[in-house]
Formats: sequence, structure tokens, C-alpha cells
Amino acid sequence: MTVNLGRKRIPVTLLPLLALLGISVFINYIDRGNLSIAAPMLKDELGITPARLGVLLSAFFYTYACLLPIYGWLVDRLNVYWMLAICYCVWSLATAATGLVHTFAALFVLRLLVGAGESVSYPAYSKIIALNFAEEHRGVANGCIATGLALGPGFGMLLGGTLMASFGWRPFFIGLGLLSLLWLPLWIKFAPSKNLVPPSDSQHAPSLREFLGLRAAWGSCLHLFCANYVNYFLLTWLPYYLTRELHFSMPTMAKIGGGGYLIAAGGATFAGWMSDRLISNGGSPTSVRKAFAGATLGTAGVLLGLCAFVGPTLSIVLIYGAMACFGACSSNIFAISQRLAGPQAAGRWVGFQNGFGNLAGIVAPTVTGYVVGITGHFFWAFLILTAVTLFGTACLYFLMGPVEQVQWGSKSSRDQAIAAAIY
Repeated sequence: MTVNLGRKRIPVTLLPLLALLGISVFINYIDRGNLSIAAPMLKDELGITPARLGVLLSAFFYTYACLLPIYGWLVDRLNVYWMLAICYCVWSLATAATGLVHTFAALFVLRLLVGAGESVSYPAYSKIIALNFAEEHRGVANGCIATGLALGPGFGMLLGGTLMASFGWRPFFIGLGLLSLLWLPLWIKFAPSKNLVPPSDSQHAPSLREFLGLRAAWGSCLHLFCANYVNYFLLTWLPYYLTRELHFSMPTMAKIGGGGYLIAAGGATFAGWMSDRLISNGGSPTSVRKAFAGATLGTAGVLLGLCAFVGPTLSIVLIYGAMACFGACSSNIFAISQRLAGPQAAGRWVGFQNGFGNLAGIVAPTVTGYVVGITGHFFWAFLILTAVTLFGTACLYFLMGPVEQVQWGSKSSRDQAIAAAIY
């Protein structure tokens, strides 16, 4: 079975699939960010230090990052639609259970389980997009994912912060986890019944050795790590920064953070649409995708770095600008990977790339917690973030090379691996 995508518009038959992917990542990011919203309450309730709080906030990423390469391998071999449904159920139930426990150890274990369930998401999203959407539609498709990425934390921070301030954090976790399960019947109804790549095509997917020999692979991995450093810095420490360093109340923090993520969603939607439009009008995927994924990341880092030198009001303006740039960056990151890997290897490529990139989910919260614990403020934490983003931009432009599909198992891909070793 094949899908005729055309060159003008995304077919109407694919819109429910795309909408459900966007909703799933929306819920995904509420679930992974809700603990950071509750962080000020957790710190007081459990009596933990900023450094230990950083460890708890990073727990999700231990299983999330470690399992990504495995899920990437699996979604190229099994039915990706059913894998996403099963893992979605796991992370939703683990989120609900988080509201029932009372110890640091139990919270840590449940965050590991949420990470294990959500780990399937981006390999599955990229596999599904590569199977169903043409190159000139992938900016919008990935923009939908990136919009959910931004709206999830925004909604979680705005509504979650408000509800937690009124009722405490536990009811929010329980209700969110159980209500999320309403997505499953819709997914079962609208998801394609089977993968669309013939088994013979999947046999030409790369070995790990072949993948690791490519400059493009390392460029994409390092760039994603640096982009995720920004993402997880904001996701895990922004509520704490707004309430404890800038001294905003919980409701005000919720409004500021929620507004920032709405701006990020707007940036993602615009950048996804504009990049597709430029490519449809004859633009090079290499120049267009790199412009949206690279320059915006460096700009976001510089804007956040300037927060170390200004007062509360200007800090909010800079944060909003940085979040708009981050949204624009995120809508094109995986469009690059999907083009490089092709449909037969999109799951494996994004699985390894996302596994490496999400080590930032361990590094960013832990380093930030350590620095804030020692210095008592966020000055050096912001400057470290700026350095990381500039490095990520350099990796995209100077290490990755052209954004063109690799011919797996061919002399071309072996030549690319040799070139990586030489240069």
C-alpha cells in the first residue's frame, strides 16, 4: 500500500493521523514537565537540596535516553503504530501513580517508568512521518510535533501551576494521567493498520557501525544534544528560576511560563510552514533546514545568556524571544534526520540520535542544580547554556554536511564513512 502525498497540500486522509501525533506529544510534554512545575512544593515537602532536586528532575531521562536506540531499532521492524499505543498507556498510568506516592525513592522509580514509556515517541513519530509524508510536507508535519512539544509544557505550566497552587500537586498528576488515556481509542481508530515500507526495504537499513561512521550522524546527534540542553533547562528549571530567583508567585510563574511556551508553539508552526514553502519553491533542503535549525538555536542561547545581566522585566522579554527561536529550531531538527535516513532507517537514526541528544536531559538539570546550589543564583547556569548552543550551531553547519539521503549499504555510504574518518 502506498500513499500519494502530492506536492501541494497534505491529503485530508492524513490530517487525523497528524492531529493525533500532535496531541500525543502535547500530553507527552505535560507529563515529562509536570514534576518541574511541582519542584518548589516538592523541595519543601521532602526537604531536599537543589542538587538532589536536580537528580530527581533528571530521573526521567535515564531510561528515556538509554532505551531510545532500542526503540529506534524496534520501530523499523515491528508495527510502529501499536508500539506507540502500548508505550503511551505505560507512561500515562505511571503519571497517575506519581500522585499517590510519598517518598523520594518512589518518585524516582516512577519517573524512570515514565521515561521508559515516552522513549518510544520520537523514533515512532519520525518513522510515521517518513512513511506517510513527502519532503515538502515534513516541515509542517514536524512543526505539528514541535507545536505539541511547546504547548504541552505551556499548558502544564499555566493550568498545572494554577491548579497546584489551589489544590496541591497530587490531584493534578492523578487526573492528568487518567484523562490522557482517552487518546488511545482515537489512535486505534485512525492509525494505519500496518507499516507501509515493504520488508525487503527494511533489510537495507544501516548497521550501527555504518551509522556511527557518518559525519552527518554525529552532526545531528551533537546538534540535538545542544538543542535539548535548552529544552530541558527550560522544562526543568524555569519554574524554579521564576519563583525563587525572580520572586514571582506560583500563579504569575504559571502565566509567564505558559505564555512563553505559546510563543514557542507559534515559532514552531511558522518555521515548519515557511521551510516547506521555501523548499516547494525550489529552495535547497540543506540550506533551508539548516537555516531554521541552526541559526535559531544560537540566537536562543545568546538571548538566554543575556538574562544573567538584566533585571526581572527584561529577563522575561529575553526568555520569550529565546523560546520563539527554540520553537523555530525544533520544527526542522527531525525533518533533517528523516531526509538523511529515508523511510527504511528513520526509526533507527532518530532512535540513536534522540538517545544521544536526550543525555542533555540528565546533564542540563544536574549541572544547573549543582551550579545553582554552589553559587546561589543562575548566572553561570545561563552562560554555560549559551556556550552549549553556540557549539550546537557550529556542529550543524560545519560537521553535518549536505542534507541528502544516505544510500545505505552502497559504496556511497561507505565513502561517507571514510570521509568522516579522514576529515
